[in-house]
Amino acid sequence: MNNIQGLNVEEIREVASKDDFKIAPYYSDGETYGTLTWIWSVSVENRLFVRAYSGVSGRWYQSALAQKAGKITGAGLEKNVRFQSVKDDELNDKIDQAYREKYHNSSYLNSMMSSRAKAATIEVI
Repeated sequence: MNNIQGLNVEEIREVASKDDFKIAPYYSDGETYGTLTWIWSVSVENRLFVRAYSGVSGRWYQSALAQKAGKITGAGLEKNVRFQSVKDDELNDKIDQAYREKYHNSSYLNSMMSSRAKAATIEVI
């Protein structure tokens, strides 16, 4: 895995304020990225979080969990980052609230706060 750059607080705020976030975890070789996939992103406590709509069986989620790193794009940025699974119920409640605030007009909101999607929450580091 090459050149992990991470995100600073200002970049997290900027990414979370937009709706153009894409994620591409590494393939198993640890060097080749998968296809960039557009997903929702939110910020909680100056940290960036994403969820897989299809839950833990989602392809990008499986790769992110296995490789723990990859590339993201959004808000004009392209970065190599790490991924960490989130299993904290209190934090997941705060992430739900962030989804409500950012995506309140979307018909997909309830699905993104379902136990299926919540089980596939990732922090982008």
